[in-house]
Amino acid sequence: MDQLMKIIDEFCSERDWDQYHSPKELAIGLSTEANELLALFRFQSEEQIKQMMIEQREAIEDEVVDSLFFILRFASLYHVDLLEALERKMVRNRLKYPIELSKGKNIKYTHLK
Repeated sequence: MDQLMKIIDEFCSERDWDQYHSPKELAIGLSTEANELLALFRFQSEEQIKQMMIEQREAIEDEVVDSLFFILRFASLYHVDLLEALERKMVRNRLKYPIELSKGKNIKYTHLK
């Protein structure tokens, strides 16, 4: 993680972009990039998506990495320890989604019984 953040931080520092990276702007950037990834798959069948993952892999990876850029930049500038935050969130997720109620299901925890 540190190495990834260093790459992003150096890139942004060289361009004097800190001034543009408020939490709001980074959140907007993340949402925009995530939606660009989603747009690639919009109206595609499962079979078409399988083919896209072969034929358009680089474009798909670019959008994934663009989203990751904003996550890493946010974490770096605003001191989010991603590993610690992920571990903390997974503890809560394990409580919300106990294996015996959620295994093999893709429904929100509020609908598990």
